[in-house]
This record gives sequence, structure tokens and C-alpha cells, in this order.
Amino acid sequence: MNLKELSSYLGLSQTTVSRALNGFPEVSEKTRQRVIEAAKVHGYMPSQSARGLATGKVGAIGHIIPLGNHQMINPHFSDFMAGVGIAYADFGIDIVMKICAQDEELATYRKLVKSNRVDGFVLQGPLVDDPRIDLLQTLGVPFVVHGRSAGATQPYNYLDVDNEGAFERATQFLVDFGHRDIALLNGMENMDFANKRRMGFLTGLQRAAIPARPELMFSQDMSEVYGYEVATKILPLPNPPTAFLCASKLVALGVMRAIADAGLIAGKDISVVTFDDDFGFLGTHAAVPQITCLRSSLYRAGTRVAHMMMAAVDDPLAISTEIWEPELVVGKSTGMKI
Repeated sequence: MNLKELSSYLGLSQTTVSRALNGFPEVSEKTRQRVIEAAKVHGYMPSQSARGLATGKVGAIGHIIPLGNHQMINPHFSDFMAGVGIAYADFGIDIVMKICAQDEELATYRKLVKSNRVDGFVLQGPLVDDPRIDLLQTLGVPFVVHGRSAGATQPYNYLDVDNEGAFERATQFLVDFGHRDIALLNGMENMDFANKRRMGFLTGLQRAAIPARPELMFSQDMSEVYGYEVATKILPLPNPPTAFLCASKLVALGVMRAIADAGLIAGKDISVVTFDDDFGFLGTHAAVPQITCLRSSLYRAGTRVAHMMMAAVDDPLAISTEIWEPELVVGKSTGMKI
């Protein structure tokens, strides 16, 4: 089916159909969705060259992944990119994904901007002080950050969860169960999300007048092995933790394995709370999860970031920010301190 035939089928002008498919703001959202659905059903997709002539845009968004940060193989990345990909498909947008050495990351952004191969960028895993944000603002290219960077000085588009508030709330939840010796198994704290989670944890302890125990606070790349090794190390301490607060479901799974190896029962002898990101393939969406969790969908975040990215491309001067509140879902891994 070509543009003329699709327009005839919908009873709309070719101009309206073209503008709807290319995201022009003067077309109502109801009409745009109707056109997109009809185009899907009948297999119509405008060529990138035609779209570029109509809009002055190339119809692609850049995602740059530096080697060594392990994003390509972790479930956080895959769930987020699944949401992004579905939304891009609705807009007829391509993903330009570049893998580069860590010390070439900023140069790769510059090259893509200079080559005019993308309309903007999505940034993932922001650091506390992230040079990518300053660079893209200097280059004047649209971008959206999944997360935030405390060191940024100028406004920018982002979608984040309330990491600090979530970990303060989780800490208070454990304190209410009588726990005072709580282990924090955090992510790398040069990452903004992990830095904020540490702050929330410490605030929760402070509000309860509980002194922090540095020997129970850890920061590493989030993996099952990390959780297992740390828990195995600290469970035999003379004054061991009675609860664990974990930065990821993968870390929590390692903690649960160590608890079982020690002959203990999570939820009875010891408590575990995790930020689990609602991983689809791990089944974390169960109504009563195995592990008490702070739940936030990375798939849904990916979809929303893609829509924010399209809006940023259409209006580069408008700034959009969103902070989502994770849901605390009580599972089987928490209980009163014995």
C-alpha cells in the first residue's frame, strides 16, 4: 500500500497522513494514532529519505554504549531497550547503537553529531558528574537522560525514579520491623542512582537514630556473585546484619543463596529488600514476590523515554523532567527481627 492508497482508505488527505506519520504537532493525537494503526495493519511505512525531506530529520536516535560498563549483557539494559524499541517502532524511528572504548565515548558523540546520522541521543547510566551532559548541551543536540546527574548545572530532559526517597523508605520499613544492623549492598557509587540510594539509606538510619556501620556498607558492580560473596563474608560476623538492602534483584538473589547456604531462612531469620526494576524474565511482577522489593518497570521507562526523546527532537528548547516513585511490594523475604 502506498501513501495515496492509505490516505484514501482513511478518508484523509495525503498531507494529513504524512504529517501524522512524521509527528507534526498540528495533527491531533487521536488522528495520529488512527493513522499509525492503519499503517501497521496495511504494512505502510514511509521511507527514511521521504521522511527526511518532509521534516528535516533523519529519523534515528543514538545510543552509545562504552565497552566495559556491561550494559549490553545486563537485564536493566535489555528491559529498558525493549521499551525504547517498541516506542521507536511506533514512530518509525531507527536506533543507531554504537559500541566504543570508554576513553572514546565523548569523541563518538561528536562524530555522530558531525555526521548528521541521528536526531538526538538517549543517555543511560549517568554519573554523579557526567561529562556527556555538558558536551551535548554545548553541541546543541537534543537528548534525554534515563536517570539524573547531580553535577549538571543547566536544565536538561530526564526521567528518573526517586532513588533517595525509595531507599529511605525501604530503610524505615526494615527499622519498623526492629532491624538496626542493616547491610547495604549498593551499586557503584560514582553512578548517580547509587549515590542517591546511599544517601537515602543513611537518612533512614539517621531519622531512626541508628548509627551507620561502614563495615556493612558495600559498593560494587551489581551481580549475583557480588551479593553472594559479600553476604557469605558478613553473615558470620560476631554482630552480623539482621537485614539486607540490595540495589538490584541480581544482587539480592546472591544474598538469598548465601542465606540458604548458612542454614537461615529469609523472612524468618533474616530480612532482604531489593530494588528489582520489575524484570520481566525473572518473574518479578508476581503479586506476592519472593523478595520484598521496590518495583519500577524499566520497560515502561524505556517507552516513556522514547516519547520524551521524540518531543525533544520536535521542540529542542522545551525541557521535560519526570521523577517516578517506586512501589514498595512486600514479599516473603521480610519479617520481624528475632
